[in-house]
Amino acid sequence: MNSLAEQVLQSQRREFLTTTASGLGGMALGSMLTDDGVLCAQEAVDAPAGSGNPSQYEAKAKACIFIYMAGAPSQLDLFDPKPKLREMHGEKLPKSILDKARFAFIKPDSATLMGSPRKFTKHGESGMEFSDWLPNLGSVADDLLMVRSLHSEEFNHHPGQLMMQCGVSRFGMPTMGSWINYGLGSESKNLPGYVVLTAGRGSSGGATLYQSGFLPSSYGGVLFRNQGEPILNLANPAGLPSELQRAGLDALKSFNQRRYQEVHDPEIASRIASYELANRMQTAAPELIDLSNESQQTLDRYGVGRPEPEKVWRGSLGHLKTYDTFARNCLLARRMVERGVRFINIIHASWDQHSELDFHLQHNAECVDQPIAALIKDLKERGMLDSTMVVWGSEFGRTPLGENRPGRTSNTGRDHHPFAYSMLLAGGGLKGGMTYGKTDEIGWNVEENPVHINDLHATMLSQFGLDHLKLTYRFQGRDFRLTDVGGKVIDDWIA
Repeated sequence: MNSLAEQVLQSQRREFLTTTASGLGGMALGSMLTDDGVLCAQEAVDAPAGSGNPSQYEAKAKACIFIYMAGAPSQLDLFDPKPKLREMHGEKLPKSILDKARFAFIKPDSATLMGSPRKFTKHGESGMEFSDWLPNLGSVADDLLMVRSLHSEEFNHHPGQLMMQCGVSRFGMPTMGSWINYGLGSESKNLPGYVVLTAGRGSSGGATLYQSGFLPSSYGGVLFRNQGEPILNLANPAGLPSELQRAGLDALKSFNQRRYQEVHDPEIASRIASYELANRMQTAAPELIDLSNESQQTLDRYGVGRPEPEKVWRGSLGHLKTYDTFARNCLLARRMVERGVRFINIIHASWDQHSELDFHLQHNAECVDQPIAALIKDLKERGMLDSTMVVWGSEFGRTPLGENRPGRTSNTGRDHHPFAYSMLLAGGGLKGGMTYGKTDEIGWNVEENPVHINDLHATMLSQFGLDHLKLTYRFQGRDFRLTDVGGKVIDDWIA
C-alpha cells in the first residue's frame, strides 16, 4: 500500500468500518479492500465491537445459482397435477372462493376453470411428479426438493419480482445476492461475487432485480452480456498498453483516497475496489466465457449450440436464440462456481402466458429442461452439488381459471396467481427427492405447509450459515434484513 493511503485510512479506520458496514459484512468488505490495497491487514480485521458471524447455523452452501423464470410459469401444467380440476373444466369457480378472489386481468363473472391437458409422470425413487414437458428434470427428481406451497402477497409482475429477489416489494432494497455477499464476501479475487446472466426478452423488473440497494455498491450484481465483451468497456482501447492503464488506475486511486480523507464516504472505497476488480477481470472474464476447453460431450449435454425450434415464438422473439443462450448460461454458472463466484442469477423471460398457453409454455419448458438437469448432474458428478444451492423459481404462479379477456373466443391462457405455486431447489445441504406442501384439489389455495417467500429466504440463508434475524444493515435509523419483519427457517427441508 502506498504511504498516502496508509496515512488516510489509519487515521480514519474506525470511522470507515462503522459507517461502511457492521458485523461479518464489514469484515468481508474489509478483506476485499485489503486485497485491493485500500486497507492494511490489521484494519481489515479490526471490526467494531460485537461483530462476528451472524449465525447459529452450520454453513453447508458456499454458492447459489438462482434460476429465475420471470413472468410466472404455470405450476398446474408443470409441477402440480390436478385431476379434479380437469374433471371440473369449464365450470364456474365456487362462489365461496370467487367472493374473496382478486385478479389481475380475469373477468370473474364469466371466468371458468381450465384443467391441464398435460400428462404427469412419477420419477425416481421418490415418485416426484413432472409434466411431460420436463422429462430431463424428472431424471434428477431424487436430487430435487419440490415445494408446492409457495405464496406471496403480490400479484403483478414487478412488485412480485422485487418480493422474490429483495424480500419486500419496494424499490431501493438489496437483493438476496447482495445480502449473501454482504454476509460472507466473495471467494473470487478476479470475478465479482454476484453475477447476472440473462436469456430471452428480459424481465419487467430489469436492473432492480440485482441491485445492491442501500448496501455498498460493491455488493451489487454485475450483468454479463451474451455477445461480445462479457462486460461493456472491459477491454482496453486499441493502442493502450497495460502499463499505462496501471499508471492511470494508480493515479485515480490516489485522487479517490484524497477525496475519501475529506468526506469519509464509504462509496469512494467501494469505487476504488471496483476499479481494481475491473482491472483483474480483463483477464479472468474472457477466460471464463471461453468454452473451448469444455469437452464436446459436456457442451452437448447442456445443449450448447442447440438451434431454436422451427416453430418459434410468434412475433419478434424467434431471433433471440434463447435455447443456446440459456444452455450457455447454465454451463457458465458452473464455471463461475468453480472460480469462486458466490451468487449467480440466471434470469430467463418471459413466462407470462395469458394466451396460447400450450404453445408458449412448451417452448419455454423445452428451453430450460435439458440445461438445468445437465447443470445438476454436472455439479453432482464434480462433487459440487452439496455446497452449491440451485434454485428454480418465479414471482408467483398461474390461476386454475382460464383467461377470458374481451374478444377471445376461448380460454387459452392463465392469469396471475400468488396464492399457491411451486418452486424447485437442489443441493446446498437441502433434502432431495422430497415434495413439500400441498394445494387444494383445484390448486387455488395452500392446504398443507404454507411457505412464504420470506421463509424461503430464511432457509436459504441458514444453509449459508447466516441467521436471517442477525444479518442486518442499519439504514436511515432502522435495521433492515432480507426477510423484513417475517420469515422462519423450514427445518424439514434441511438434510
